[in-house]
Amino acid sequence: MSAAGTTRTPLVGGLVAEGVSYVGTRISMIAIPWFVLSTTGSATQTGLVAAAEITPLVLFKALGGPLLDRLGPRRVTLVCDLLSAVVVASIPLLHGLGMLSFPTLLVLVAVAGALRGPGDAGKAAMTPELARVAGWSLERVAGLAAAVERTSTMAGAALAGLLVASVGATNALYVDAASFVVAFAVFAVATSGLGRPVPPEVGADATSYATELRQGWQFLRTEPVLIAICAMVAVTNLVDQAYAAVLAPVWAKESGAGVAVLGTLFAVMSGASVLGALAAARWGETLPRFRTYVIAFLVAGAPRYVVMALESPVWAVFAVTAVAGFASGFLNPILGAVILERIPAPLLGRVSSLNTAICWSLMPLGGILGGLAVAGLGVSPALLVAGAVYLATTMAPTRVPSFRRMDRAPAGDAQTMVTPSGRPPA
Repeated sequence: MSAAGTTRTPLVGGLVAEGVSYVGTRISMIAIPWFVLSTTGSATQTGLVAAAEITPLVLFKALGGPLLDRLGPRRVTLVCDLLSAVVVASIPLLHGLGMLSFPTLLVLVAVAGALRGPGDAGKAAMTPELARVAGWSLERVAGLAAAVERTSTMAGAALAGLLVASVGATNALYVDAASFVVAFAVFAVATSGLGRPVPPEVGADATSYATELRQGWQFLRTEPVLIAICAMVAVTNLVDQAYAAVLAPVWAKESGAGVAVLGTLFAVMSGASVLGALAAARWGETLPRFRTYVIAFLVAGAPRYVVMALESPVWAVFAVTAVAGFASGFLNPILGAVILERIPAPLLGRVSSLNTAICWSLMPLGGILGGLAVAGLGVSPALLVAGAVYLATTMAPTRVPSFRRMDRAPAGDAQTMVTPSGRPPA
């Protein structure tokens, strides 16, 4: 116990479970496409498998919100992790038995994506409670979660490459399935007694699932700050996906930098963002949110596109990318705290899930639009266009007067807020 009435065990356990889950997700993101390519030789089928996973993931993130509020985010997370282990393990198992047809693979991958949606949303929905129990602010906890996510993603990518190269994609999927079991066990033990559903108000009438979904949307659309964040992040996710999937690889090829430089560039971006997220976890709660948001996005967004488009030396690209990565580490803690503290506890599951689904909704178009832009304009103009879109999108919310209220939570929502001491504000 760190202080009277506080304990950090649930938070540490939650972060460990989330880290293990991210490692497993990164393994599957590399192992499954490689498995499809090595068994079918078809790039088209590989693309279909990717679409089969991301589509239900986004859909069930949006539709699973009321389930989190009804059953409690902890229970939903545990069930999804356990079922995910079974579904992922069945892919190499059925393949070994000669029973895995391509349609069956599509179904299994789709089910895995559908389970990951509410499973991930459940972990996120428990953040305010974990912060309160630990006695820490939302900024600090969100900063640590962002650092864990980025570190685990890097480690998972490296581990996936080693596993696929050494034991093959099929056996790597067994490791992915095992990661779900480990995450399940750690989360179950560490968060015991937490994550229960919020009891309905006395005298409140029972509502249908569809009504609860509608209530989540009705609340979200009346919050201009949350709507602005959703729209902004949806577009930046699209541009980032175009950058990672098309623009940066084409730049590396046409500039002569090569694939090794490209991989190192991504690693530098991720590593710097981890440092930024750790800095945000330490000092983020003392910084003005609105001003930090503006400065961080001005540094983290357009400059990395412009430096590539101007055919700058590789060292300059790395320098700008490193600074951009560090600045980006401050964004998720700020935005996460703003989002979570503005949602009333009874609506937390459905609204946070809907918010995440909207933020992810345009990502499947990123690679397509990036390819079209390069084909129609060339890589340098496409990079400049992407940078301009990034700049306009991230600065547009600053023109919404209510967006400046992100520096303080609205009065009357004390049940969803946590102070740096972990207690509801007076």
